[in-house]
This record gives sequence, structure tokens and C-alpha cells, in this order.
Amino acid sequence: MTKTERQNIILHEASIHNRVLLNDLAVLLGVSVDTIRRDIIELDKRKEIVRIHGGAQAKGFQPYSLQPEGIYSNEQKMIIAQKALEYIAPNSVSLISGGTTNLALARIIPHSLKATFFTPSLPMAMQLLERKGLEVILIGGKLSRDAQIALGGNALNTLAGIRFDTCFLGTSYLDVKYGLTELDWEVVQLKKAMISASAQVISLAIAEKLGSSQRYKICDIESIDVLITELPPTHKELVTYRTLGVQVV
Repeated sequence: MTKTERQNIILHEASIHNRVLLNDLAVLLGVSVDTIRRDIIELDKRKEIVRIHGGAQAKGFQPYSLQPEGIYSNEQKMIIAQKALEYIAPNSVSLISGGTTNLALARIIPHSLKATFFTPSLPMAMQLLERKGLEVILIGGKLSRDAQIALGGNALNTLAGIRFDTCFLGTSYLDVKYGLTELDWEVVQLKKAMISASAQVISLAIAEKLGSSQRYKICDIESIDVLITELPPTHKELVTYRTLGVQVV
């Protein structure tokens, strides 16, 4: 494999999952961590990727930016957002995590819709505030520098005291066998608490994330009530999810 091919794979993996780790990329590509580190330094200098501690972040995943320009698979994410919009009931109390697909949903909520949203994500709270009919409540805690999302005991305690109608869960890794997984242990604890606090859990994920997994498990597939992708519900890639009792949209 040439360096160009290797770097293209790094860019692709970062685009799909927003954030990737040096060790995972080294295993995936069969090279040393030092080789991956040099690739990321070079890609960062070319402004094709953002170098972060222990890995890299997609250029389009800038937590402080609310604009869709440069977001990977934005067209597919807008399809998902349109489907997910049907699950926001008037006067409902919903919980929503961060992520570019969830931000796409927040952008298209009608100003006339009256509902309440809780979120641990600072960018999500800012985006939701653009919708005039929404009451927005930011769940506080220690902010992750990479994703600008509240983590830790304060956030978990807040979630434990509320029962939400619906949780719109941003999804990084999703696999029939391994369930929902993440690369950050603290994010896993947050998402577990979000699932436990919600009457209905909706996973939003582009199809390229199906069949991917990470080391830390959030939950089994059966813990998800609804899976929304850009694919038609009858698509062959979704058959197994339906077999497990997940409503596929």
C-alpha cells in the first residue's frame, strides 16, 4: 500500500467516525503507530485533517461551527434528519446528543414546533436555540475539549433525575454482534445514562457506520427502539436489525 492510499484511508475513516485513534489506524492498516503519526502530522499540515491528542479529527467535524459546509455525507445526513423529524412530537421532552447527523436534525426543526430539548452538547444547544419554538436546557458537567460535550458525574446525576419521551442518540459505531460502541469510556457512560433515562431510543447513523465497532460497549442492538439511516427500510443491509426487533426507518 502506498502512502497516498494509506492517507486516503485515514481521511475516510475520520470522515465516517469524526474521530480516530492512532492505535486503531495502525491495526487497520498494518503499520506502526509512528507511521500513522507521521501521516496525520502531514495531513494536518495540509489542512486535510485536524490532529488531536492520540489521533485525529475530521476537518468537517468542528464542534464550534454550526455550518454544514464540509460535513461528510451531508446529503445522506439530511435524509436521516427528515425521517427523524417525524419523531419529535409537539410538547414532548426529548434528549439529544451531539454529532453532525443530530445537528442536521436540529437545523430543520420548524420554528412553529413547541417542544423541550435537553442536551449535554454545547454546539447542539447553540443550534437548538436557533429554533424559536424550543425550550433548550443544557446539561452541565466537565466539557470534552474535542467534542464540547458535558461528561462526568454532574451530567450523569442530571440524567438520572429525568424521564425523557425520546432520545436522539448520535451513533459512531454500530454492529449487529457488538451493538453500539465508542472509543471514549466517558462518552460510553454518558450514552448509557441517556438510554436509561429515555422511554424511546432512536439511533441516527449513516449506512457506512453499519458493521463498525470500537472497544467500549454502550448497549446491545436490542436496546435501540428505532434505527434511522438514509437507506430504504427494506434494504438488505438492514434485514438483521429488523430481525432483532429494531424498527428500521
